[in-house]
Amino acid sequence: MLGSFRSQVTVSDVVIFDTSVLIDDLRTGRHQQKIQSITGLIRTSSVVLAELWRGVTKPAEREFLRTLGRNHPILAPTEKNWLESGQILGEIRAERGFMPDKLRDLHFDVLIALTARSHGARLIASNRADFEMIHSHRKFRLEVW
Repeated sequence: MLGSFRSQVTVSDVVIFDTSVLIDDLRTGRHQQKIQSITGLIRTSSVVLAELWRGVTKPAEREFLRTLGRNHPILAPTEKNWLESGQILGEIRAERGFMPDKLRDLHFDVLIALTARSHGARLIASNRADFEMIHSHRKFRLEVW
């Protein structure tokens, strides 16, 4: 599952996986080797867990989520993160003209990014366009797979 082998990253590095990486890996195993090579402190976003629980259909998926929550401390958005997420989404709406449904789709990603930023964590995601757009409004440590 989630690894702890040494690489060029310092051991004190905090890492959060976005929902997109975990879903890609569960469905295809595509990120298994990269996940196993991660060093540092792996943390789980409460928002990521909520997104994953929303889509779970199989007993093995439920067990994976229980294990993820047990083995990796859960970080939640703060009040400040929630308020700032609304500001960022307002900026994005003004800049890009997105409709409310697209802004709702982005809201969890913004919260995940702000939570990572609050903890100095590196966020690893696979949905490049959305996270790079968020990054252009608020800087955070982003790695795209």
